[in-house]
Amino acid sequence: MRLAQRPIDLIGQTDMIRVRSLSELTGCDIWLKLESQNPGGSIKDRAAYQMIKDAMDSGELEPGMTVVEGTAGNTGIGLTIVARALGLNMLAVMPNDQTPEKERMIRLHGAELKTVDPVPFRNDNHFYHTARKLAEARDDHWWANQFENTSNARAHYLGTGPEIWQQTNGEVDILVSVAGTGGTIAGNSMYLKERNPDLQVWLADPDGSGIYSYLKQGEYIAQGSSFTEGIGIMRLVENFKQARIDAAVNLPDQDLVALSRFVRDNDAIVLGSSSTLNLAAALQAATLHGPGKTIVTFACDLGERSASKLYNRDYLQQRGLSLELEAIPELIARYRDSGERVWYAAK
Repeated sequence: MRLAQRPIDLIGQTDMIRVRSLSELTGCDIWLKLESQNPGGSIKDRAAYQMIKDAMDSGELEPGMTVVEGTAGNTGIGLTIVARALGLNMLAVMPNDQTPEKERMIRLHGAELKTVDPVPFRNDNHFYHTARKLAEARDDHWWANQFENTSNARAHYLGTGPEIWQQTNGEVDILVSVAGTGGTIAGNSMYLKERNPDLQVWLADPDGSGIYSYLKQGEYIAQGSSFTEGIGIMRLVENFKQARIDAAVNLPDQDLVALSRFVRDNDAIVLGSSSTLNLAAALQAATLHGPGKTIVTFACDLGERSASKLYNRDYLQQRGLSLELEAIPELIARYRDSGERVWYAAK
């Protein structure tokens, strides 16, 4: 048990839980690192704290100034909590197609929230560019720039990676992570591969993202779309450049619908969409490289933040997703037979 003076003092040192049902089905130990335990309910609290701390240490950011960031939700929540704890204000810019649960949390913690229409990155009205322009317009505003600000990856190199190494007694074989900015997979892969160069790092990519294509053929090409929020990149950014990736797999939303219900009903674990994508990729890795492997992935945020999408029957049907769920033993058999869709880095 920890005693703290501020919520930000409780960022990190999150627990891990073994996903018993999938571990028993695959013969691997599949662990979820519960980043939902952070004060803001997500893994983004770590990057939020490191980015603001480094900026304050360098003198870029001073009490009374306003932090500005474009966000799909979780980084905005994390930045707001850190900003408020350190005497700063917060302005979050968010596309208006994200879950209302995240919008409410940003406002609830005291940030100003500006929502914009979702548009392609090349459009000057994209939430990223909007945040940048708002920050550049005033001297008392500071743009966090989570995609290019490598304090993001540094948070995981200094904190998350060492925690995983300690919690597994250095016996982790495979690390699995989605990528939104690339900070999580970059910082953790750098730290863990320094300790064990043979450790495999797997990237989980949803439809609508081009990372899998970029790794496989050197070009960002995306097909379809996904209900996962803030996951996937269509350009090469500074945080992702640092990632040391051995394998990548693209997985569809339909798999996430089935898997989320399975672990909810069998393990009493309610996962959000990004976390379920992580777990699906961990399951893919287990079927191809197990049994006997120790696999670690992340419960990125609170499952309740996906209530209006992943757990909303009407929303799923509108997206053309089936409510007739594939049995998990059948999904595992399919993953075992579909190893060709996994990209492996050349050795």
